[in-house]
Amino acid sequence: MSKSLNGFGALRHRNFALYLSAKLLATIAVQMQLVAVGWQIYALSGDVMDLGLVGLSQFAPFAVLILIAGQAADQWNRHRIIMLCFVVEMLCGLLLLGFSLAGLKEVWPVFAVMALYGSARAFMMPASQAIVINLVPPERFGNAVALNSSLYHVAVIVGPSLGGLLYLAGPETVYAVVAGLLALSALLMLFIRTDRNAAASRQPVSWHTLLEGLRFVRAKPIILGAISLDLFAVLFGGAVALLPVYARDILHIGPHGLGLLRTAPAVGAAATAVLLAWLPITRRVGRWMFGGVALFGAATVVFGLSRDFYLSLLMLFLMGAGDMVSVYIRHLLVQLETPDAIRGRVSAVNSVFIGASNELGEFESGITAAWFGLVPAVVIGGGATLLITLLWISLFPSLRRIDRFPQPQR
Repeated sequence: MSKSLNGFGALRHRNFALYLSAKLLATIAVQMQLVAVGWQIYALSGDVMDLGLVGLSQFAPFAVLILIAGQAADQWNRHRIIMLCFVVEMLCGLLLLGFSLAGLKEVWPVFAVMALYGSARAFMMPASQAIVINLVPPERFGNAVALNSSLYHVAVIVGPSLGGLLYLAGPETVYAVVAGLLALSALLMLFIRTDRNAAASRQPVSWHTLLEGLRFVRAKPIILGAISLDLFAVLFGGAVALLPVYARDILHIGPHGLGLLRTAPAVGAAATAVLLAWLPITRRVGRWMFGGVALFGAATVVFGLSRDFYLSLLMLFLMGAGDMVSVYIRHLLVQLETPDAIRGRVSAVNSVFIGASNELGEFESGITAAWFGLVPAVVIGGGATLLITLLWISLFPSLRRIDRFPQPQR
């Protein structure tokens, strides 16, 4: 990739700029909401298991709907699907606002709202993964992915810190701002226009068409290896779900400190994404991917053992940096190897792996923390990530040996 295509070149394309702006606002809103929900749940129940159930309540509807969502992303206008998902997420914010104003005493209403959010997220993820390549020319796609990732993590930096600060005025303040930002995101998506003719590829919904993405992934060892590596590595390394406990019981900091802890991985990821926008990985792709996952696992182990706030922040920063390298490479491999006609369904399969690694990873962390204790759970998880990396190097030698990214499929 030439230097002229690095940096901010993809932002010259109006549709991509609008999409990125909408995603930025929406991600800030969601991250603010996650901080508020985590702190509110733990304050209500004091049970670490409930933090894991927040993730499970999102993943259950996500797992049920994701294949249908993938076919929807191939047969309907992707940017309109995203817009409708923003509207549903806005309603989730308004429901949480209403519960808080009414004096929330039980945790189950929050779980119900997070299940609705998980349903919207099921339709959001395939559409948002598949749409980027429709918004920029093929030669700008790598740059668009890096910019998308960098601004996503900028939002993850701003969102938790802002959420922690606003939570000092009460969860109602956080949820009101969340709903407003999501309304703006939906409005921005209204102005996007794409040339993609989704109706041309419209097919009747059947098990055969729903499973097309899964069959494609199984036939491509490089894609299967990349997305399954992320699944198992992050599944066992999901320490972020336990940050409210670390903040209160180990590091002895308040909501604002929790916001900084949640921000640290995003700072590492954003810094790495900006670097990738200017200096993209073009050689030894497979080795870079495995190296990123190994860094994530090693940093997780050290974080689990840390009792120092600043060392914990550094390890979370390195976790974000390692994860960003893996995410960047995996996203490019999946999207470049996939024809547009089934890109939504393949993205749905990828989303299942991502969702399982994130939400089930949070649930796994809650379970292991309840069984073995907080620190052993995190250390065991990081060690398992390192073992998974070594195992996948052996199971998927073609992924380890891949040198350059493929040319995009249209």
